[in-house]
Amino acid sequence: MSRSATLPPIRVAPETKASLEAVLREGESLTQFIEGAVCREAEFRAEQNAAVARAKKALRSADKGVGLLTAEDFLAGMAQRAKAAQQRIREAAAARNKRATG
Repeated sequence: MSRSATLPPIRVAPETKASLEAVLREGESLTQFIEGAVCREAEFRAEQNAAVARAKKALRSADKGVGLLTAEDFLAGMAQRAKAAQQRIREAAAARNKRATG
């Protein structure tokens, strides 16, 4: 098990400290609050960095034309999906009508 490390002390205005203490949960210390906030921010920034890296990779791929659809291909795919949905609706309606009359 590794030893814990200490973060540098920070100076804040008395009003800031008072507003932080006002939102502490029962039994929570200011130190616990700050530790949680620091950990959440570090996780958020790591996720943000990963998202930026994925976006940059996608942009590089787009610049190379890798995996991109033409407008015509996109519209043809959407038309195919619409036809399939219409067919499913017709089949469901026919089945419902058959049950109602059968």
